[in-house]
Amino acid sequence: MKKVLWLACLSLCILTLNAQEKALPEIANRDAFSIGETFTFLSDKLSEERIVNVYLPNGYSDNSTKEYPVIYLLDGTADEDFIHIAGLVQFGTFPWINMLPESIVIGIANVDRKRDFTYPTNNVQDKADFPTTGGSAAFIDFLEQELQPLIQDTYRTADTTTIIGQSLGGLLATEILFKKPTLFDNYLIISPSLWWDDESLLDYSPNLSSVTGKIYVAVGKEGPTMKRVARSLAKKLSAAKLDVHFEYFGKQDHGNILHQAVYNAFSVLYPKEEK
Repeated sequence: MKKVLWLACLSLCILTLNAQEKALPEIANRDAFSIGETFTFLSDKLSEERIVNVYLPNGYSDNSTKEYPVIYLLDGTADEDFIHIAGLVQFGTFPWINMLPESIVIGIANVDRKRDFTYPTNNVQDKADFPTTGGSAAFIDFLEQELQPLIQDTYRTADTTTIIGQSLGGLLATEILFKKPTLFDNYLIISPSLWWDDESLLDYSPNLSSVTGKIYVAVGKEGPTMKRVARSLAKKLSAAKLDVHFEYFGKQDHGNILHQAVYNAFSVLYPKEEK
Protein backbone atom coordinates (compact mmCIF):
# COMPACT_ATOMS: atom_id res chain seq x y z
CA MET A 1 0.00 0.00 0.00
CA LYS A 2 2.83 2.38 0.91
CA LYS A 3 4.50 1.61 -2.40
CA VAL A 4 1.31 2.46 -4.31
CA LEU A 5 0.97 5.78 -2.44
CA TRP A 6 4.64 6.60 -3.09
CA LEU A 7 4.23 5.94 -6.82
CA ALA A 8 1.07 8.06 -6.90
CA CYS A 9 2.85 10.99 -5.21
CA LEU A 10 5.80 10.64 -7.56
CA SER A 11 3.51 10.66 -10.59
CA LEU A 12 1.69 13.74 -9.27
CA CYS A 13 5.00 15.57 -8.79
CA ILE A 14 6.12 14.70 -12.31
CA LEU A 15 2.81 15.88 -13.76
CA THR A 16 3.04 19.13 -11.77
CA LEU A 17 6.58 19.80 -12.99
CA ASN A 18 5.59 19.08 -16.58
CA ALA A 19 2.62 21.42 -16.25
CA GLN A 20 4.89 24.17 -14.89
CA GLU A 21 7.38 23.67 -17.70
CA LYS A 22 4.65 23.88 -20.31
CA ALA A 23 3.32 27.06 -18.69
CA LEU A 24 6.54 28.97 -19.33
CA PRO A 25 6.27 31.38 -22.28
CA GLU A 26 8.52 31.04 -25.29
CA ILE A 27 11.04 33.80 -25.94
CA ALA A 28 10.17 35.36 -29.27
CA ASN A 29 13.63 36.86 -29.88
CA ARG A 30 16.77 37.91 -28.09
CA ASP A 31 18.45 41.11 -29.25
CA ALA A 32 21.57 42.90 -28.08
CA PHE A 33 20.94 45.70 -25.59
CA SER A 34 22.89 48.90 -26.27
CA ILE A 35 23.27 52.07 -24.23
CA GLY A 36 25.33 53.98 -26.76
CA GLU A 37 27.84 53.84 -29.56
CA THR A 38 31.43 52.70 -29.94
CA PHE A 39 33.91 53.85 -32.54
CA THR A 40 37.59 53.29 -33.24
CA PHE A 41 40.09 55.59 -34.90
CA LEU A 42 43.82 55.68 -35.51
CA SER A 43 45.54 58.27 -33.36
CA ASP A 44 48.57 59.88 -34.95
CA LYS A 45 49.57 61.38 -31.61
CA LEU A 46 49.64 57.99 -29.89
CA SER A 47 50.48 55.86 -32.96
CA GLU A 48 47.75 53.35 -32.16
CA GLU A 49 44.06 52.67 -32.54
CA ARG A 50 41.85 54.04 -29.79
CA ILE A 51 38.34 52.98 -28.81
CA VAL A 52 35.78 55.56 -27.70
CA ASN A 53 32.45 54.74 -26.06
CA VAL A 54 29.64 57.26 -26.43
CA TYR A 55 26.44 57.75 -24.45
CA LEU A 56 23.88 59.95 -26.21
CA PRO A 57 20.90 61.45 -24.36
CA ASN A 58 17.45 60.05 -24.92
CA GLY A 59 15.92 61.86 -27.86
CA TYR A 60 19.27 62.86 -29.37
CA SER A 61 18.28 61.50 -32.77
CA ASP A 62 14.82 63.12 -32.61
CA ASN A 63 16.07 66.69 -32.32
CA SER A 64 18.42 67.76 -35.09
CA THR A 65 19.28 71.16 -33.63
CA LYS A 66 19.76 70.70 -29.87
CA GLU A 67 23.35 70.79 -28.64
CA TYR A 68 24.61 69.03 -25.53
CA PRO A 69 27.40 69.52 -22.98
CA VAL A 70 30.09 66.86 -23.16
CA ILE A 71 31.50 64.85 -20.25
CA TYR A 72 34.85 63.21 -20.99
CA LEU A 73 35.48 60.15 -18.86
CA LEU A 74 38.96 58.76 -18.33
CA ASP A 75 38.98 55.01 -17.64
CA GLY A 76 36.01 54.91 -20.00
CA THR A 77 36.29 51.29 -21.06
CA ALA A 78 32.99 49.35 -20.97
CA ASP A 79 34.22 47.11 -18.15
CA GLU A 80 35.63 50.03 -16.15
CA ASP A 81 33.61 53.18 -15.49
CA PHE A 82 31.68 53.94 -18.67
CA ILE A 83 28.45 52.05 -17.99
CA HIS A 84 27.83 53.21 -14.42
CA ILE A 85 28.81 56.83 -15.09
CA ALA A 86 26.60 56.94 -18.17
CA GLY A 87 23.85 55.52 -15.96
CA LEU A 88 24.35 58.33 -13.45
CA VAL A 89 24.10 60.88 -16.23
CA GLN A 90 20.93 59.28 -17.57
CA PHE A 91 19.41 59.18 -14.08
CA GLY A 92 20.41 62.75 -13.33
CA THR A 93 18.79 64.03 -16.51
CA PHE A 94 15.40 62.39 -16.00
CA PRO A 95 12.83 65.23 -15.93
CA TRP A 96 11.66 64.24 -12.44
CA ILE A 97 15.25 64.33 -11.15
CA ASN A 98 16.55 67.32 -13.13
CA MET A 99 19.99 67.15 -11.56
CA LEU A 100 22.02 68.14 -14.60
CA PRO A 101 21.37 69.01 -18.25
CA GLU A 102 21.16 66.25 -20.81
CA SER A 103 24.75 65.48 -21.71
CA ILE A 104 26.90 63.39 -24.00
CA VAL A 105 29.36 61.07 -22.23
CA ILE A 106 32.61 60.23 -24.00
CA GLY A 107 34.30 57.21 -22.44
CA ILE A 108 37.95 56.95 -23.45
CA ALA A 109 38.90 53.29 -23.41
CA ASN A 110 42.31 52.48 -22.00
CA VAL A 111 45.27 50.98 -23.77
CA ASP A 112 47.95 51.66 -21.14
CA ARG A 113 46.71 54.00 -18.43
CA LYS A 114 50.02 53.85 -16.54
CA ARG A 115 51.67 55.32 -19.63
CA ASP A 116 48.96 57.77 -20.65
CA PHE A 117 48.06 59.24 -17.26
CA THR A 118 51.57 59.87 -15.88
CA TYR A 119 54.28 62.41 -16.60
CA PRO A 120 57.96 61.38 -16.31
CA THR A 121 59.08 60.66 -12.76
CA ASN A 122 62.42 60.81 -11.00
CA ASN A 123 61.29 58.43 -8.28
CA VAL A 124 63.03 55.06 -8.56
CA GLN A 125 60.10 53.11 -7.12
CA ASP A 126 57.66 54.81 -9.52
CA LYS A 127 59.84 53.73 -12.45
CA ALA A 128 60.00 50.17 -11.15
CA ASP A 129 56.23 49.93 -10.59
CA PHE A 130 55.33 51.74 -13.83
CA PRO A 131 57.89 50.72 -16.48
CA THR A 132 55.93 52.30 -19.35
CA THR A 133 55.45 55.59 -17.51
CA GLY A 134 55.72 59.14 -18.79
CA GLY A 135 53.31 59.50 -21.72
CA SER A 136 50.85 62.09 -20.43
CA ALA A 137 52.08 64.88 -22.73
CA ALA A 138 51.28 62.81 -25.82
CA PHE A 139 47.93 61.80 -24.34
CA ILE A 140 47.00 65.41 -23.62
CA ASP A 141 47.86 66.26 -27.23
CA PHE A 142 45.61 63.38 -28.27
CA LEU A 143 42.74 64.85 -26.23
CA GLU A 144 43.25 68.40 -27.45
CA GLN A 145 44.18 67.94 -31.08
CA GLU A 146 42.39 64.74 -32.06
CA LEU A 147 39.61 63.57 -29.76
CA GLN A 148 37.92 66.85 -28.87
CA PRO A 149 37.84 68.11 -32.50
CA LEU A 150 36.54 64.71 -33.64
CA ILE A 151 33.74 64.73 -31.06
CA GLN A 152 32.80 68.31 -31.93
CA ASP A 153 32.68 67.45 -35.62
CA THR A 154 30.71 64.21 -35.16
CA TYR A 155 28.14 65.14 -32.52
CA ARG A 156 26.03 68.17 -31.68
CA THR A 157 28.05 69.53 -28.81
CA ALA A 158 27.63 72.64 -26.69
CA ASP A 159 30.61 74.62 -25.48
CA THR A 160 30.65 73.23 -21.92
CA THR A 161 33.03 70.33 -21.29
CA THR A 162 33.79 68.35 -18.15
CA ILE A 163 36.51 65.81 -17.43
CA ILE A 164 36.26 63.04 -14.84
CA GLY A 165 39.40 61.32 -13.59
CA GLN A 166 40.08 59.04 -10.65
CA SER A 167 43.37 57.76 -9.21
CA LEU A 168 45.96 58.07 -11.98
CA GLY A 169 43.14 59.64 -13.98
CA GLY A 170 42.86 62.22 -11.21
CA LEU A 171 46.60 62.86 -11.55
CA LEU A 172 46.15 63.46 -15.28
CA ALA A 173 43.12 65.70 -14.76
CA THR A 174 45.16 67.78 -12.32
CA GLU A 175 48.05 68.01 -14.78
CA ILE A 176 45.67 69.22 -17.49
CA LEU A 177 44.18 71.78 -15.12
CA PHE A 178 47.64 73.09 -14.25
CA LYS A 179 49.19 73.06 -17.72
CA LYS A 180 46.25 73.46 -20.14
CA PRO A 181 43.46 74.82 -17.91
CA THR A 182 41.12 75.83 -20.74
CA LEU A 183 41.06 72.35 -22.28
CA PHE A 184 38.00 71.64 -20.12
CA ASP A 185 35.55 73.85 -18.25
CA ASN A 186 34.85 71.66 -15.22
CA TYR A 187 37.20 69.22 -13.49
CA LEU A 188 36.08 66.26 -11.36
CA ILE A 189 39.27 65.08 -9.67
CA ILE A 190 38.70 62.06 -7.46
CA SER A 191 41.30 60.22 -5.38
CA PRO A 192 44.13 61.83 -7.35
CA SER A 193 47.46 59.99 -7.27
CA LEU A 194 49.37 63.17 -6.48
CA TRP A 195 52.01 61.17 -4.61
CA TRP A 196 53.46 60.57 -8.07
CA ASP A 197 57.07 61.78 -8.57
CA ASP A 198 57.36 62.73 -4.90
CA GLU A 199 54.32 65.00 -5.15
CA SER A 200 56.05 67.28 -7.65
CA LEU A 201 52.82 68.42 -9.28
CA LEU A 202 51.74 70.05 -6.04
CA ASP A 203 54.90 72.18 -6.23
CA TYR A 204 54.05 73.34 -9.74
CA SER A 205 53.05 77.00 -10.08
CA PRO A 206 50.25 77.11 -12.64
CA ASN A 207 48.62 80.15 -14.17
CA LEU A 208 44.96 79.51 -13.44
CA SER A 209 43.59 82.95 -14.27
CA SER A 210 41.73 81.57 -17.29
CA VAL A 211 39.77 78.98 -15.28
CA THR A 212 36.07 79.88 -15.18
CA GLY A 213 34.43 76.54 -14.41
CA LYS A 214 34.08 74.52 -11.24
CA ILE A 215 36.50 72.06 -9.72
CA TYR A 216 35.45 69.17 -7.50
CA VAL A 217 38.06 67.28 -5.50
CA ALA A 218 37.20 64.19 -3.47
CA VAL A 219 39.04 61.50 -1.55
CA GLY A 220 37.93 58.59 0.57
CA LYS A 221 39.36 56.46 3.35
CA GLU A 222 42.47 55.69 1.33
CA GLY A 223 45.33 56.25 3.74
CA PRO A 224 46.98 59.39 5.11
CA THR A 225 49.01 60.19 1.98
CA MET A 226 46.04 60.15 -0.40
CA LYS A 227 43.97 62.22 1.99
CA ARG A 228 46.75 64.74 2.53
CA VAL A 229 47.60 65.31 -1.14
CA ALA A 230 43.94 65.69 -2.10
CA ARG A 231 43.45 68.28 0.63
CA SER A 232 46.64 70.05 -0.45
CA LEU A 233 45.32 70.26 -4.00
CA ALA A 234 42.01 71.71 -2.84
CA LYS A 235 43.83 74.29 -0.68
CA LYS A 236 46.12 75.25 -3.57
CA LEU A 237 43.11 75.80 -5.85
CA SER A 238 41.23 77.73 -3.19
CA ALA A 239 44.24 80.00 -2.71
CA ALA A 240 44.04 80.75 -6.44
CA LYS A 241 40.47 82.00 -5.86
CA LEU A 242 38.92 79.25 -7.96
CA ASP A 243 35.46 77.76 -7.51
CA VAL A 244 36.66 74.56 -5.85
CA HIS A 245 34.70 72.10 -3.73
CA PHE A 246 36.40 69.47 -1.58
CA GLU A 247 34.68 66.42 -0.10
CA TYR A 248 35.96 63.63 2.13
CA PHE A 249 34.17 60.27 2.07
CA GLY A 250 34.82 58.45 5.34
CA LYS A 251 32.84 55.36 4.32
CA GLN A 252 34.24 54.91 0.81
CA ASP A 253 37.67 53.66 -0.20
CA HIS A 254 39.71 53.80 -3.39
CA GLY A 255 37.67 51.04 -4.97
CA ASN A 256 34.15 52.37 -4.46
CA ILE A 257 34.38 56.15 -4.10
CA LEU A 258 33.90 57.13 -7.75
CA HIS A 259 30.17 56.50 -8.14
CA GLN A 260 29.10 58.44 -5.05
CA ALA A 261 31.62 61.21 -5.68
CA VAL A 262 30.46 61.80 -9.23
CA TYR A 263 26.85 61.88 -8.09
CA ASN A 264 27.71 64.50 -5.48
CA ALA A 265 29.84 66.42 -7.96
CA PHE A 266 26.91 66.82 -10.33
CA SER A 267 25.04 68.57 -7.52
CA VAL A 268 27.99 70.91 -7.13
CA LEU A 269 28.26 71.65 -10.85
CA TYR A 270 24.55 72.27 -11.23
CA PRO A 271 23.11 73.44 -7.90
CA LYS A 272 19.35 73.74 -7.80
CA GLU A 273 17.94 77.14 -7.08
CA GLU A 274 16.09 77.40 -3.81
CA LYS A 275 12.43 78.23 -4.26
